[in-house]
Amino acid sequence: MKRDLTNILRAACAAGALAATLAVTSASAASDRALFISLGSSARAPVGWTEFCAEYAPECETRAVDARDVLLTAKAWKDLVRINDLVNDKIKPVTDLEHWGVADRWNYPDDGYGDCEDYVLLKRRMLIQAGWPRQALLITVVRDKQGDGHAVLTVKTDKGEFILDNQNEQVLLWSETGYRFVKRQSQTDPNAWIALGDTRPAAATATSR
Repeated sequence: MKRDLTNILRAACAAGALAATLAVTSASAASDRALFISLGSSARAPVGWTEFCAEYAPECETRAVDARDVLLTAKAWKDLVRINDLVNDKIKPVTDLEHWGVADRWNYPDDGYGDCEDYVLLKRRMLIQAGWPRQALLITVVRDKQGDGHAVLTVKTDKGEFILDNQNEQVLLWSETGYRFVKRQSQTDPNAWIALGDTRPAAATATSR
């Protein structure tokens, strides 16, 4: 009986956390914070992705699939936050120039060091290994608060598009990040990229990690 009560309390806490998050999201949406970003025309894939695919060909040799969003349950939210925190805490930030001696290289941070794209690749891989659909995990190029290029992971859910980011401790709705969204992978084909209809300037609203 005691164990059942503990399990009930844990489930209630998780559900409460998710409800609070979605309540904030709903309030934000009501204040002109969109849940879903508008899509534009096709865009060129980043050079870093193309070179990554040359090195990790099996991960990029995929067939076209139907678009699919994640059902954002309390458990899904908990897993999302856990993996985001785990990778952000585990990987130490370093530039590609310091790490590899080149200006830009996308690679898994298996040695414990990496830049923004490497954080994204690891989070994406871990979520896929945990059973999340690849179609809902989209590598995304943005302009950060200083106007510099930056990479984040967009997670498409039925409750909105949430961002996993090494510059922010929280998992935020895309429109709450303060970033300007440039382009991202297509849901149906990770090798096809799509321009994003976000013309807002980057704003300093996100907490820097």
